[in-house]
Amino acid sequence: MCGFVGCVYDKPQETKETLKKDTFRKMNAIITHRGPDDEGFYFDKHVNFGFRRLSIIGLESGHQPLSYENDRYWIIFNGEIYNYIEIRQEMEEKGYQFFTDSDTEVILALYSDLKEHAVKKLRGMFAFVIWDKEEELLFGARDYFGIKPFFYSEQEDLTLFASEKKSILLAKENQAESEIDRDALQHYLSFQYVPEPNTMTASVKKLAPGHYFFKKPGQAMKIRCYWRPNFQPAQTGERQLVKQIQDVLTDSVAVHMRSDVPVGSFLSGGIDSSFIVALAKEVNPKIKTFSVGFERNGFSEIDVAQETAQSLDLENISYVISPEEFLEEFPKIIWHMDDPLADPAAVPLYFVAREAKKHVTVALSGEGADELFGGYNIYREPESLRVFNYIPSPVKRIVKTLGQALPEGMKGKSFIERGVTPLEERYIGNAKIFEEAEKAPLLTDYRRGLDYTHITDPIYSQSSGYDAVTKMQHLDIHTWLRGDILLKADKMSMAHSLELRVPFLDKRVFEIASKISADQKIAHHTTKYILRKAAEGIVPDHVLNRKKLGFPVPIRHWLKEELYDWASLIIRSSEVDDLFDKRQVQLLLDEHAAGKKDNSRKLWTLLSFMVWHQIYIEHRYDFGSLNTGQEAQTKSVLSH
Repeated sequence: MCGFVGCVYDKPQETKETLKKDTFRKMNAIITHRGPDDEGFYFDKHVNFGFRRLSIIGLESGHQPLSYENDRYWIIFNGEIYNYIEIRQEMEEKGYQFFTDSDTEVILALYSDLKEHAVKKLRGMFAFVIWDKEEELLFGARDYFGIKPFFYSEQEDLTLFASEKKSILLAKENQAESEIDRDALQHYLSFQYVPEPNTMTASVKKLAPGHYFFKKPGQAMKIRCYWRPNFQPAQTGERQLVKQIQDVLTDSVAVHMRSDVPVGSFLSGGIDSSFIVALAKEVNPKIKTFSVGFERNGFSEIDVAQETAQSLDLENISYVISPEEFLEEFPKIIWHMDDPLADPAAVPLYFVAREAKKHVTVALSGEGADELFGGYNIYREPESLRVFNYIPSPVKRIVKTLGQALPEGMKGKSFIERGVTPLEERYIGNAKIFEEAEKAPLLTDYRRGLDYTHITDPIYSQSSGYDAVTKMQHLDIHTWLRGDILLKADKMSMAHSLELRVPFLDKRVFEIASKISADQKIAHHTTKYILRKAAEGIVPDHVLNRKKLGFPVPIRHWLKEELYDWASLIIRSSEVDDLFDKRQVQLLLDEHAAGKKDNSRKLWTLLSFMVWHQIYIEHRYDFGSLNTGQEAQTKSVLSH
């Protein structure tokens, strides 16, 4: 697990230095948290490569940038290839030679043999760039689901790319003030994250998951899709399907534990992490588990996690987060995130990663199970609304008018409105924060016609013919999973130089999950039905049918009590008057504090953006100076 920065020049850098090497080294240093063990550089007339390494596999020989075939190919690579041993054996049979024990060299040999088709053979999480000196061609790729990040920015005479956006902003000399993408901001208010491939900075994009690119100096990038998730539900017998799930997950956990350093696992009170831990114990009977919670009752799964660990005869290390500690760390959390992300679960993830790093270098986690196996409660909605399928369209229009006439908050109003609204119009992913009508009075530049369907319609068009539950899963994999779940998993773990591995998000696991029918996912008044059946006898009984909590965060209570003054100060002091009507934001806070409405998620979305704005636009903090060796500058308003 590592981080990289790089650029490719359109013109040879023999007579001038477009990007000063001192700046480039700072771009690399600012992501030291991604790789504190080693750094490396490669410079030639067309490319600069920089690399930060966290040593996991091939401890003595994994230095990057790495070359192959007499320095023809050079690579910088972030991630892990779990089938590298098998690929290496295949390549050796073809006559390829290896001089290191690293999975990085395997990628280079495979690329030398298959060029862009190499990515389809890789099993793992990855973002990498390869420079072919002979062809003067840059090739880069990102893994199937988007587990590892890949940012890029095309300039007039060079193209920048990096594992974190902050490196690119440093190269651009902090020109982000004039570059806030107003469209991205408007979508952020719907989704609580910026939907890919955009970022909050207009000139910086993300390479989409399952995509690769070519770039020749003097020519534009050519981006191609090599894989997209395709569901093919089929009626498979329950016993056969349970066996397939158990076998593929057992294999996935085993290969995800390949490491030359200690591996642990996160453990909440739910089935996903418990399943991973139980299977991991078969590989390492002494694997350590890690959990976090909050002081407030009902917002901690530590007791359940400890019971699970005890049932499996494993050690559990837990940590309780206080509101004061949250306040102290929150700006740093947002800095690590690169873009605003308003998922409160990022907070406990940050702290559990910090605790795990004290004991291990790699941790397993349960991300992806809900999207692949149908784990969100909202996936049961099509079943509850099935009665509306039998109502003729003219009658539906009448019912819709009657529903809209009902007072807000009246029992049954929401049920009627959802029932008469097509799935493609009502479901935008696992989180929906602001309705379009709510954004208009908030934003100083609300762009009418730019609603969330600009993001969701192209994705729904790819899922034509799917049942409603599978359509929802398909949408979440293309939005929520990559924009929220995997973003915070990567950024919060790498903030502490911890490699996080997600065995559910393995292409072989997806091959099985993609064939599960809707009635095997949502059945018997529960979610992930078939996964729960597969976990029977492996996961302790007290976990199997627990209500999903994840890492709950008490923001609803905090914003009424402990964090009210903090939130009010952020609203007053943030310099976002050109973007928001701050009176409307304060009104949301006061309504919430008075108990009139639960505005906690809306407020969290706005406050997260404002703190991001203070860091990246107003420059009130400079956490990056801690990595670049300069004296840290922090002009904090949070504690006043």
